[in-house]
Amino acid sequence: MRILILGGTGVISRCIVHELLLKNHEIFIFHRGNTKLNFQGEVREIVGDRKDSIKFKDMMKNFKFDVVIDMICFTKEDAQLTIDTFKDQVEQIIITSSVAAYKRPLRTVPAVEEQEELTDSPLFGYGFLKAEIERYLNDLVENRRIPITIIRPSLTFGIGAINLGVLRQNHGIVDRIRKGKPLVMFGDGTTPFTFTFAADLAKAYAGAVGNKRTYAKSYHVANEERHIWDDLYLEFGKILGIEPKIIHIPTDVLYKFSPELFGHIYYEKKYAGLYDITKIKQDIEGLDLNISLYDGVKLMIDQYEKEAKEIDADKDKLEDDLIEIYNQWTLLI
Repeated sequence: MRILILGGTGVISRCIVHELLLKNHEIFIFHRGNTKLNFQGEVREIVGDRKDSIKFKDMMKNFKFDVVIDMICFTKEDAQLTIDTFKDQVEQIIITSSVAAYKRPLRTVPAVEEQEELTDSPLFGYGFLKAEIERYLNDLVENRRIPITIIRPSLTFGIGAINLGVLRQNHGIVDRIRKGKPLVMFGDGTTPFTFTFAADLAKAYAGAVGNKRTYAKSYHVANEERHIWDDLYLEFGKILGIEPKIIHIPTDVLYKFSPELFGHIYYEKKYAGLYDITKIKQDIEGLDLNISLYDGVKLMIDQYEKEAKEIDADKDKLEDDLIEIYNQWTLLI
C-alpha cells in the first residue's frame, strides 16, 4: 500500500516507518525538512509546512495514497485539515490521540475503551486538546462514515525520546545514579503504571494499516507488563549495578513548585495508568507488545552511552534544589 505519514521523523514515527518497510509498503513522509532521513529502505520525502493549509492541500493533490497516518495532530484544526484534505482520496485515515485524552481518574483499571470518558477539563491542555480532536472525529465517524482509526498511545519511550523520568531528565538519570545523587519521585512511588516502547507501539500502527476491522474504531495501546512508578528508576539501577536513591515528594508540592514542569504528573500520571488491550489484540491478529521495562531501559542506556549524551545542567540543578528545599521543609514540620 502507498502510505503517507504526516510527521514521520519523531521517536514513534521512525519505528512505524521501520515496521511498515518490513511489510513492503511504499512509504512517503511529509515533514518540514529539518531532520535528515535515515531509514533502512526506500522512503520518499515530501517537504512542507502543514500550517500553510492552502499550500498543503494543493501539494497533496499531486499524490495518491491508500492510507494516511497523522502523527502531528495536536488540535481540532489539525484534524480538520487532515480530514478535509484526504477524506475523498484515501481508504483509511489513522489519527494519533493519547491516553491523556481520558478523564482522570480512570473509571476502570485496567482501562477498557468503551468504559472510559474523554476529559472535558482544559486544565491539562495536552489531554484536553486530544479529547477535542476525538470528539470531532467521533462525530464524523458516526454521521459521515469516514474510515477513521484513532490510536491512543500510552506513555511511550524510545531512542531519541526526551520524556524519560519525572523531570524528563533522560540521560541525567544515569548520571545521578552513578554519582550517588537522589532522584525525585512523585507521591510514594507506588502508583500502578505501564511503560511502553516505541518499537512495540509501531506494531499496532502497522497492524491497523488497511485492516478493515480497525476502521471507525478507537484503541489505546500499552504494554501489558504491570509496574509502579518506582520501578522505572529501580530498573535503571539494576542495569547500572547501583541501587538508586529515590526521594519521594508529594505530587501537590511538585506541582506548586513548577506547574509547567509537573502538570502532566499532577493531572494524569499521579493516577493509575494500566490499560486492557484486548480490543486491539482481537482486531490485529498476532499483536504482541513484549518489550519489557528492563529491556527497554537497557536499550535507552546503551544509546545514551553510544552517543555520549550530555546531561541537562539546568534540570540537574533543579532536581538538587527540589530535594534540598523539600528536606529543609520536612525538618520544620
